[in-house]
Amino acid sequence: MAMTRIVPLAQARSLPVYRRPLTLLFLMAIAMPLSFATWSALLNNFVVEAAQFDGSDIGWLHTVREIPGFLAVGVIFVIMFMREQTLAMISLAMLGIATAMTAWFPTMGGILFITLFSSIGFHYYETVNQSLQLQWLRKDRAPQMLGLLVAAASGATLVAYGVIVLTWRAYDLSYNFVYMVSGGLTLAIVAYCVLMMPHFEAPDPQTKKFVLRRRYWLYYALQFMSGARRQIFVVFAAFMMVERFGLGVDQITRLMLVTLVANMVLAPILGRAVHRFGERNAMAFEYIGLITVFALYGGIYWFGWGAVLGGVLYIANNIFFALALALKTYFQKIADPGDIAPTAAVAFTINHIAAVFLPALLGYLWLLSPGVVFALAACMAAISLALALMIPRHPEPGNETILSRGLPSPAR
Repeated sequence: MAMTRIVPLAQARSLPVYRRPLTLLFLMAIAMPLSFATWSALLNNFVVEAAQFDGSDIGWLHTVREIPGFLAVGVIFVIMFMREQTLAMISLAMLGIATAMTAWFPTMGGILFITLFSSIGFHYYETVNQSLQLQWLRKDRAPQMLGLLVAAASGATLVAYGVIVLTWRAYDLSYNFVYMVSGGLTLAIVAYCVLMMPHFEAPDPQTKKFVLRRRYWLYYALQFMSGARRQIFVVFAAFMMVERFGLGVDQITRLMLVTLVANMVLAPILGRAVHRFGERNAMAFEYIGLITVFALYGGIYWFGWGAVLGGVLYIANNIFFALALALKTYFQKIADPGDIAPTAAVAFTINHIAAVFLPALLGYLWLLSPGVVFALAACMAAISLALALMIPRHPEPGNETILSRGLPSPAR
């Protein structure tokens, strides 16, 4: 089996292209959304039709989904006994299996169970994947390559969504068939990676213990706000389109298709923009955009604006979220090389602190006033903007915030 062979990262360039670290990163970037994005696209319609979910139920579902994210710090314990690359493969396999089995549990309890199993795979994969990306990509190329990885994931999801749009009604597909196919494709890619890829060994050994450093405080704060803000969008934006405007599976999927095409085109451009203008300016642009988007979401409920605006805002929101790669490269620039894996796990847990209680809590608030939910999201984006403005123009160890060395460097 190829993964029993260990290849130092410096020697990986001598391997055929189809066995290199970058190829593995792209294959994983494709494999994950084939399951997760398909699961997400069908989720709102599936839970409403199969288990008659309301706003409170969907809030509880996402609270359960985020519990493994809150426990992502457990990755530090797991990698004491297992290589990160192996954990990534196991986690992706769990996600594929859970997605394939989703429609087998059409009850509230069953959906919560399979969601928890799926979420363990998803969150542990995402934690390790972020760590591997930052270890394997050179700092001078990381923003551009991360943008290309986002585009690859969007491309894979585009194919999956395109098939759903073209075949859902034409062939009267079932939820079970679509979930099983998408999960099976993820498992096929995992099998290829296990059989064909060697283990890649980065030059800097990772600290295999809990790491919480004072000088990373701004990164932790931005992660916390990102998690809280993102939950409102993930849980309620698409749910609103189904509940308020009655959009069907194929209509929701068409909306996501437009989003994916936009991300495929724009993500590499955004990666280059982060490299050129810096993380601070990129994140400030992102958060100003999100403040505007969430305020307009509230207007849909308060002033009766229509489904077209809701669709436009949904697309814009996803484009702004693509700039989240700037937070990764900010950490890469300030981190000790051996801190990447344990800090990725800690940061993922911090990112999910709000995610554990916020969906369920806001689910009840949604029943009273959906507009207030989006107003809270706009406030969270404003706090994120204030934090982002504390990033120096050229972050590095010892210069993590504008407070570290006095005044910030002038912008270029």
